[in-house]
Amino acid sequence: MHPAPSVIIFTTLSGLGFGLLAWLGIGLPAVTGWVAFAFFAFAYALAVGGLLASTFHLGHPERAIKAFTQWRSSWLSREAWASVAALVVMGLYGAGLVFFGERWTVLGWIGAALSLLTVYSTSMIYGQLKTVPRWKTPLTPVLFLTLAITGGAILSGEVTAALVLLLIAAVVQILWWQRGDGALDQSGTNLATATGLGKPGQVRAFEPPHTGTNYLLREFVHVVGRKHAMKLRVIALVLGYALPFAFLALPFNHAFALLAVLSHLAGIAASRWLFFAEAEHVVGLYYGKR
Repeated sequence: MHPAPSVIIFTTLSGLGFGLLAWLGIGLPAVTGWVAFAFFAFAYALAVGGLLASTFHLGHPERAIKAFTQWRSSWLSREAWASVAALVVMGLYGAGLVFFGERWTVLGWIGAALSLLTVYSTSMIYGQLKTVPRWKTPLTPVLFLTLAITGGAILSGEVTAALVLLLIAAVVQILWWQRGDGALDQSGTNLATATGLGKPGQVRAFEPPHTGTNYLLREFVHVVGRKHAMKLRVIALVLGYALPFAFLALPFNHAFALLAVLSHLAGIAASRWLFFAEAEHVVGLYYGKR
């Protein structure tokens, strides 16, 4: 699928932001006053910035408010409500830490749960889609949640937890790629089922349905070469997991910590680009794309 920059920014930054809010909600790091304000400001900048970036992928960004109306059936709508609830609750919790030096534990845990619920809802926007077999797996929400928690641990300075979580996240990422590479074949969907012409015999594309492009081809039939995909996977693993692990394993230094954050951010952005670019939408079969 077409890896729109707005969606990559959205899934990367909002995941890190809500991951950091989840750690702050459980009291880690144990900060108050202006230090707490700095942590919360950074978390909100990532979370809200990511959410705002997602609206640029809409044909009419001014209608984004309508996302709140379909919460009974839409994971996008559920994400919208969960994100607002998380930001409000964590805002109240943060106010207690910054202005009163009080840690309202129950409120913090509720905010942490809502933050992770937001990330889960984001993942299910993609993980529910039968039309994209690569995404339709329980590993999709596991990947999103693991990366959010891992990124939050790095940003919150929880080094020991971050080292363990980086290893876990790397394994989940590799498993997600491995399973996804054969997902379309294992789904049983092919050109015959896509066109409904399977019974007479073997189906092959005689010519494209039309000579020009259209919305479906632009958005759902993006092709990335396997050679380039493998290079990007290596880049994502090195920048997103290996280098942050190496920097955090060294004796603590603020410069190393900053490099770990920047490297992880770049690696996850590459992973997110592949998340969309490698996703084979079954509509591509109708156009003879494989």
